[in-house]
This record gives sequence, C-alpha cells and structure tokens, in this order.
Amino acid sequence: MCVNFTPANPTALQRMTGNAPEQQYPPETFPGYVAPIIRADSDALRVDMAAFGLIPSWSKDRTIGRRTYNARSETVAEKPSYRTAWRQRQFCLVPMARFFEPCWETGKAVRGSIHRQDNEPFTVAAIWDSWTDRATGEIVKSFSMLTINADGHPVMGRFHRPGDERRSLVVVPPNAWHKWLGATTGTARDLLTEMPTSEFCTGPAGGEAADANSQTTLL
Repeated sequence: MCVNFTPANPTALQRMTGNAPEQQYPPETFPGYVAPIIRADSDALRVDMAAFGLIPSWSKDRTIGRRTYNARSETVAEKPSYRTAWRQRQFCLVPMARFFEPCWETGKAVRGSIHRQDNEPFTVAAIWDSWTDRATGEIVKSFSMLTINADGHPVMGRFHRPGDERRSLVVVPPNAWHKWLGATTGTARDLLTEMPTSEFCTGPAGGEAADANSQTTLL
C-alpha cells in the first residue's frame, strides 16, 4: 500500500495540464496532507488540491482519511467509503514524481523509491469525493489511489513484508488520461493494468533522482 509519494511540482503540472494550483503544498505527501489531483473539465484538464485519504460525504469527521488513502480495485465498488465515488465515476489522476514502498529483501524494511527511468512525472489512477465540515461549512476534496495485486510483478512484487500480499498503484499514461477521467465503471476496470516494466525503475529513497548505478530497471 502506498502511504507516501512525491507530488509533481507546479512547473511539471503546468507542462502536463496547462495549469497549476496557486496553493502551495508539501514536497512529500502523507495521509491527511494536501496534494494536487487532475480532473476532467469538459475537454480540458484541471488541477485541484485535495487531501490524501478519501473522506466520504457521510463521514462525521475527516479522521477516516487516515485509513482510506488506498482503495483495493477488487472491492472499491462495494466498500462503503469508496462505492459512491466509484459508482458516480468520480475518477481523477494523481501526478507524482515517485512513490515509496518498504523493501524487506534484507530482512529489514528499507524505504525504496519507484519512479520513471527518465525521472519525468507520471500519473496514477484514483477516485475523489467531497465532504462538508458541519462545524465550519468548509468543503473538502479528498482522494484515494487505486491498487491492484502485484504478486507476480518483477519489481512491485519485491515490496512489503514477507507473507503479505503485494500491491501496486496503477500508472495511467498520457494517452489514456481522458479515457480514465471519462470512463464508465466498466471501462475503468479495463485500465487498471500493471505498471509498464520498460519505463520504470526502483532505487534508494533519497533525493529527487536516485544514482543511476543503483537503479533496477523493471524487466
């Protein structure tokens, strides 16, 4: 499960979508933090700020977002926290530079970075919802990133504690952005595919770009 990622910076967002948020956001995202998401705006793309960890409209407070940052694709249509956003086709994209997972190959959890080989930003599939704070009237957008099984994936299968199911985020390439954002619940599932093995690599979690000699190409 992805708990932490580096969101795409405003310059990258401007290049990707033609616009960028005015609001500043942290350079790393954890549950509860605000980060940019991409949504459909007619035929264009819009960038909104949203909290990481979906807060369903029926929730009494926002603390549920600490547990709803990832949604399993197998059960997203049934789970109370996610089913409304899924059935109403509230699809979005999360632009990021990299995300982080624990690798246990040494016997200890070592933080690893998963990113594109060219270090360009990419987007992953997510759903969003709106929640109204009853005390203040504030309307809060939030999101959860979808995950799929990754037990057989050559690199994503390396992450997480031994014995646990391996999970992976779903990378949506630029040529499928509008397909995802405008998908039906049926066609959306067709886009929930494994991360391409020829474009991504993994390395130590440490600066913006891992040392090339320490990267592992996804083969």
